[in-house]
Amino acid sequence: MSHGSLPPSFRSLERFNAWALAKEGDRIRKRRASTMEELRELYDALMPQMEAIVAYLDQFSPAHLPEDAQRLLWLALSFVEVTSAVELYGQPEVRNGLDDPTRFRPVE
Repeated sequence: MSHGSLPPSFRSLERFNAWALAKEGDRIRKRRASTMEELRELYDALMPQMEAIVAYLDQFSPAHLPEDAQRLLWLALSFVEVTSAVELYGQPEVRNGLDDPTRFRPVE
């Protein structure tokens, strides 16, 4: 979990820092352990800012993100993680999806 600052133009999202998780499995577990109200709150806060977030992150090389931009990327990835639950399923678990964080392991 990340507790650092986000870039200045996104500081209003810092209340969601607990969602700034580096690992996909951690984001899946967080989604599954959350209520729909919590998922909806994250979704509603980030949805209107996603274009600005992507534009901000696009100015950096993925391999050289500043720490605050890295946290913003992780937060954006959590937004992506909850989108199916909010838009399609109406529940934290994604039916017929890749919902098991142990099913696939990243190659490092």
